[in-house]
Amino acid sequence: MMKYPYIAYSEKIKIHPIFKNLTGDPLVVDMSIYSTLFDTIDVRDQKGFQKHLDDDMKNRYSWGVSSYLENREIVLSQCPQMVEEQRFYHLGLDVIVSLDTPLHSPLDARVMESGYEAGEGNYGGHVLLMHQSPYFEIFYSFYGHLNRERLPAIGTEFSAGEAFSYIGDFHENGNWFYHTHLQVITQKGLEQGYLSKGYCAAKDLAIMESLCPSPLSLFKI
Repeated sequence: MMKYPYIAYSEKIKIHPIFKNLTGDPLVVDMSIYSTLFDTIDVRDQKGFQKHLDDDMKNRYSWGVSSYLENREIVLSQCPQMVEEQRFYHLGLDVIVSLDTPLHSPLDARVMESGYEAGEGNYGGHVLLMHQSPYFEIFYSFYGHLNRERLPAIGTEFSAGEAFSYIGDFHENGNWFYHTHLQVITQKGLEQGYLSKGYCAAKDLAIMESLCPSPLSLFKI
């Protein structure tokens, strides 16, 4: 059977947009160690950061992105566990959209995890979807920073294109700007604990393709 990410090239598999009706180019937000963004913005003032994004996007962009495998040492400098383990490389694609925007399943899916991770800087509301098909090997997509009150129940099945959750507000999304952290996790990655790891260390970058490959093939507009 075909492996992710090569499913994007199959005529038998249709990947649906996670967010419907995104138009135009995105605002690309650099949150890396090379960005000048945090020269003027407090890294933990997420309401201030949201205002900055709103001002940047107004009448110009309807959505934005921040990169996979970006080195976010500055952003994570106040997270003791990340600093101790040197896990600074972002394993998701941050998709920036408005509060309460619905998320849709990119493929037929079953909810394997659905819950709330309390604490500033954490995932808040989050969902793990399992994708299984006769045409490809099982893999998972993970979504963080969601609305806590509108999470699906574990075991719920969704058809491709069906809404399953919504973007959360500061008090329920780990106190982050409005976005979802989209991460692809292989079966091997799930077994190695990457459901709870949104970042990796530099020493692990060489094996990430087999554990948490780029989500770009799953993200369509």
